[in-house]
Amino acid sequence: MFTKMQEGTAEDWSVIGAAHMEHFGKTPDTLMGMLRSLEDITLGFACNQLQHSLMTGTLARRSGASDEEVAIALLHDVGKAINVPNHGPIAAELMRPYISDDAYHAIYNHQAFQGKFYFEYLGADPNGRDSFTDESWYDLAVKLVDTWDAPAFDPDFEVDSLESFEPLLKQLFTSPIKML
Repeated sequence: MFTKMQEGTAEDWSVIGAAHMEHFGKTPDTLMGMLRSLEDITLGFACNQLQHSLMTGTLARRSGASDEEVAIALLHDVGKAINVPNHGPIAAELMRPYISDDAYHAIYNHQAFQGKFYFEYLGADPNGRDSFTDESWYDLAVKLVDTWDAPAFDPDFEVDSLESFEPLLKQLFTSPIKML
């Protein structure tokens, strides 16, 4: 085994490639763990961020959303497990190899779309989403935020269990779709 990449052989890279392939299957479990960690994050809302994520995913699922839409609804705030202010871009980047470009942009920019409901109270422009009206992903971002995300802060809402989403996460996030 080499100690500098410049010294790697085809045999070394075959071993490394096989080890990487084994690791790809762990992505759904990692995402599930990140979602579980949101239980400890409330941020002043009526429910914790796990409840919020489950409610958002449940609302998407119950509305007949596609598998990808349910997944991005469930995972749209998973970046909060790492950093709250940058959670949209973090979540989008975590999902990017597995989701469409439109879904990626909807997640990346979802906070600008949420701003319609609260930016005025924070001294920001609540119409920031209007700058994206010509984007192919605009309607998806509106649906994500207005239909599933914004209404999902009820601590008493009967959500689907986190485990009920696991097969979907395993289906969508087990192998890489895009390679560098």
